[in-house]
Amino acid sequence: MSDIWSSLRRLTPARIGLGHVGGSLPTTAQLAFQLAHARARDAVHDPLDVPALLQRLARAGLSAVCVRSAAADRTEYLQRPDRGRRLEAESRDRLARLGITTPDACFVIADGLSARAAERHAPAVVAALLPRLVADGWSVAPVVVAEQGRVALGDEIGAVLGARLVAVLLGERPGLSSPDSLGIYL
Repeated sequence: MSDIWSSLRRLTPARIGLGHVGGSLPTTAQLAFQLAHARARDAVHDPLDVPALLQRLARAGLSAVCVRSAAADRTEYLQRPDRGRRLEAESRDRLARLGITTPDACFVIADGLSARAAERHAPAVVAALLPRLVADGWSVAPVVVAEQGRVALGDEIGAVLGARLVAVLLGERPGLSSPDSLGIYL
């Protein structure tokens, strides 16, 4: 019977066929679950490493501008989702001073609930997409790196820049099998 579960486990990250000891999980399965849960919790609280992200974008030949949401810190971001959906005044002014006129597209990289995902995956995605858009004649604003950002922050960024399309690349809520999932919202 364990051979059947072993072959199925290779096909999915789901916890299947874990067995039981009385009414409980075996120790190994319980410890693996606790480790995955701890990694997911850590991912939510990890701060966005803005200098490292900017360095990765620069290595890919991408210019960027940094902004912050109205959430003052991670605790406020988690407790007040509304503040993660709006720009702080200084960031709004910084974007307005860029003098960009109606770009066809703007990419926003936001930490969301997994800064790790934004740092690891977003620069490569933008670097792969940008040359294709430019080759098709699209004008593209500098990449906007947003701290304490939620999806709706892209709406305000797009409005300030006059962008016709905004793509928000955001770290998704960590799960027990993946603490670094990236979502893209248009």
